[in-house]
Amino acid sequence: MPSTMTAQLTRWRTVDIVVAAVLGVTFGVVFWAWNLLGAVLVPVLFPPVAGIINGVFLMPGVIAGLVIRKPGAAIFASTLAATVSILLGSPYGGIIIVYGLVQGIGAEVGFALLRYRRFGLGAAVFAAVTAGMSTTILDLTYYYSTWPLTWMSSYLGLTVLSSLLFAGLGGWLLVQALAASGALSSFPVGQRRV
Repeated sequence: MPSTMTAQLTRWRTVDIVVAAVLGVTFGVVFWAWNLLGAVLVPVLFPPVAGIINGVFLMPGVIAGLVIRKPGAAIFASTLAATVSILLGSPYGGIIIVYGLVQGIGAEVGFALLRYRRFGLGAAVFAAVTAGMSTTILDLTYYYSTWPLTWMSSYLGLTVLSSLLFAGLGGWLLVQALAASGALSSFPVGQRRV
């Protein structure tokens, strides 16, 4: 039988579900727009450099983890964002749901390794890096398995850098701004500064 403390840390409230869903839907729209930009940029970039745009796709998982602070938040928000982007016309098809799931799991791994106890800037960056590594592994396995090792290494480095900047630092700054506005008053991040 789980302890009361464990149950409080893992039991989802209605507000947790609603906010995770809002994050997922919002980032699904962001993904749709980001895909339009990517369709213009990626074809003109040296292939491994395309990793610089990946960090945006990791934001919902990191942000949901920072706000909700419960196992599954990153996976739920990330997978929902991917699903919404498909409904809006993602050019990549159903594989995007797999990407949303993998990216959410990647962020979840970062928070899990910190035992869901730390949610500051360091935790945001760590979860973003683990999410960046997860999406890179999927990309290199599914799409770019024939690339030379130097290209793969460059792609990994640029994806992780993008993840760190967009999902880690950017996600943390966005959460801080939302908390300061009072929008997250139902969550620990909105009740005290992290």
